[in-house]
Amino acid sequence: MTKKPDQNPISALKTALHYDFKDLELLRVALTHASALAPSETVSGSYQRLEFLGDRVLGLAIASMLHRHFPKADEGELARRFNHMVKRETCAEIAQELGVGDAMRIGLAEAQTGGRKKTALLADICEAVIAAIYLDGGFEAAEAFVKRLWEPRMLSWSGPLRDAKTTLQEWAQSRSLPTPRYEVTGREGPDHAPSFTVSVIVQGLEPGEGAGGSKRIAEQNAAEAVLRREGVWKE
Repeated sequence: MTKKPDQNPISALKTALHYDFKDLELLRVALTHASALAPSETVSGSYQRLEFLGDRVLGLAIASMLHRHFPKADEGELARRFNHMVKRETCAEIAQELGVGDAMRIGLAEAQTGGRKKTALLADICEAVIAAIYLDGGFEAAEAFVKRLWEPRMLSWSGPLRDAKTTLQEWAQSRSLPTPRYEVTGREGPDHAPSFTVSVIVQGLEPGEGAGGSKRIAEQNAAEAVLRREGVWKE
């Protein structure tokens, strides 16, 4: 997204969104990090509650598109495609294209530590913007926004379609190795948006590590890390 010389970051973002807000306060809150709040303001003035909602709206929109575009895909393939579409890296990439980083309202300390380019923060605020569109214009408006930005990626993606945990287990068994074992090694973030870190242990190999918003996703990412490291899966 190219910003015109006469546009400030918020105006440029509004143009890039292709959505005309009736209540601009929703967009303002979606772009606000807690570090930018005044001492008298509560956390409800930041993006966090909207991110919680936007995550669910994005999930429904993506699941609906997958169901429509891939009528012959089984549940495992749909899940694999879904996880790629909703993962934080994909959301952060889209946020960067839209210019979300420049439009964020963040405190000085957060800005000085690279907050405008942090993958996790970009992804969260991207989901908050989806929620803002949903609250302002309904699900159809939010779905249209998701379709415009996510559908081309969905249709062009050519990554591995099999479930990573299942593939890793079958790969280990083909080498007469025990079933891979998963261990939760960390948990961060608030209750409404946790981030889990999981290690997968395969006999004779260095452990693989993955992170995600649920234990299941973290396990899949850990399995994928091993599969890519061992050359079983390639980009």
